[in-house]
Amino acid sequence: MVTKTGFRTLTVYTYAVLAMLFWGLSFVWFKLVIVAYDPITIIFLRLLISSFLLAVFQLITRNFQRIKWDDLKWFLLLAFTQPFCYFMGESFGLRLVSSTVSSVIISTIPLFSPIAAYMAFRERITSDVLTGILFSFLGIMIMLINPDLSFTSNPKGVLFLFLAVFSAVAYSVVIRKLAFKYHPATIIMLQNLIGAIYFLPLFLVFDLKGFMLIHPGKDVLFALLELSFFASTFSYLFYIIAIKEIGVVKSNILTNLIPIFTAVFSFFVLAERFTIAKVIGMAIVMSGIVISQYKSIKLMMNRRIN
Repeated sequence: MVTKTGFRTLTVYTYAVLAMLFWGLSFVWFKLVIVAYDPITIIFLRLLISSFLLAVFQLITRNFQRIKWDDLKWFLLLAFTQPFCYFMGESFGLRLVSSTVSSVIISTIPLFSPIAAYMAFRERITSDVLTGILFSFLGIMIMLINPDLSFTSNPKGVLFLFLAVFSAVAYSVVIRKLAFKYHPATIIMLQNLIGAIYFLPLFLVFDLKGFMLIHPGKDVLFALLELSFFASTFSYLFYIIAIKEIGVVKSNILTNLIPIFTAVFSFFVLAERFTIAKVIGMAIVMSGIVISQYKSIKLMMNRRIN
């Protein structure tokens, strides 16, 4: 018989895994939308729809908070790091690099966050983190470079993806200015809304004419809505629930599922090919991420035993 506590724990873990599933699928959905729309259009529409959904959620739950004037600059900077710079890097990178390789590169964000924390807050960097970074870098090189030293993926696309990685790392620093003052749903809604405003001039100047001429098919529209509803809205809300209930450590460990979900669905939906080098590289990157979180995992297990 399942107790109420056990059922609640199972529900929370289900939310967490769903968040990772949606984020993993976002790389596949983007590939389906990019055949019709340019990256800026995709990002702008995705943020606009997500902001509207989160605003409705805030009104229903009555969690909307007024923003202090002194915090406006932090919200503007937050939205500049993510979604603006992050999505510019991720979207243009995905245009040039496969979904699986993209998700593996993006999954290295937790590895570089401690470096930013050291630079900004002088938090100590452990040997596990440094070892994890080296392992992941080796794995990425195996995935990106052929035996003759030519690139398997577009170097420009890889650079765009690392722009996304370092933008997310910068985001993790700025978010500390706001995380203890505002509800997570408020922060996500405002960062997406401000991000949409940042992208509006680019959309009007570069993409509007083309956007008006495009007549997307049902598959493209469904994929765009899936990006907006699931990857930009529900995944964040589910992740917030998970962090509140099971903590940051356990939630972050589950982020290792994202490249796995992307790889599986890229194979079945996009018919992406998997070479031995790509599989080995993925395994090494995932090992590096686990190594970097080893002490956190060990601490979590000790607490469970005690």
